[in-house]
Amino acid sequence: MTRWATFDCFGTLVDWRHGIATGIELLFPGRGAELLEVYNRIEPQVQAEQPVRRYREVLAESLRRTAAEAGVELVPDDASVLGTGLPYWPVFPDVRPALTALREAGWRLALLTNCDRDLIGETQRRLAVPIDVTVTAEDVGSYKPGHAHFTRFASSFDATRENWVHIAQSHLHDMVPAQALDIRRVWINRHAEDHDPSIADAVLPGLGDLVATVERVHAS
Repeated sequence: MTRWATFDCFGTLVDWRHGIATGIELLFPGRGAELLEVYNRIEPQVQAEQPVRRYREVLAESLRRTAAEAGVELVPDDASVLGTGLPYWPVFPDVRPALTALREAGWRLALLTNCDRDLIGETQRRLAVPIDVTVTAEDVGSYKPGHAHFTRFASSFDATRENWVHIAQSHLHDMVPAQALDIRRVWINRHAEDHDPSIADAVLPGLGDLVATVERVHAS
């Protein structure tokens, strides 16, 4: 039986917060960390308004609204800075060893990502570990925490609770829908957030002990 380990990408494998804050910092020096928190609140609203909107445009529109709320002037052409920089956002140092170890343990790997096909393609080259399947927001016409990524993956690859573990950092975008769909799940709580940990089958601060945890969750 094929065993699947699916991942969210940005926030779990790639440092999304660093990428957003650094892009903002290029335009508004000294304001990156502050405006990141505004952006982090606005982006899910933009995604929910028009689920078919491409992620590159979600990034741009979210930045426009962030600048407007913060009262800073955004030159119109500068709204593209986040989409332009995304392919260079850093991969967390624990990612390549963990993904490699999972493959060596017999798991196939997939990404369920709130991203466009072209952008995730650029990102995958930096993961430097083969990914078997990618399901994007562009593919399904919606953004997590909607269920379409999960249902498309399940129907396309015969993935069920018996052969599938989902691993992700976002409690809202990934743990909540995975619980609702009864998918085994590991919450990577990289930022020591105080969300309810009981909705996950396991909680880790990073990917350092991932293989043993995934194996244990799968067997439970």
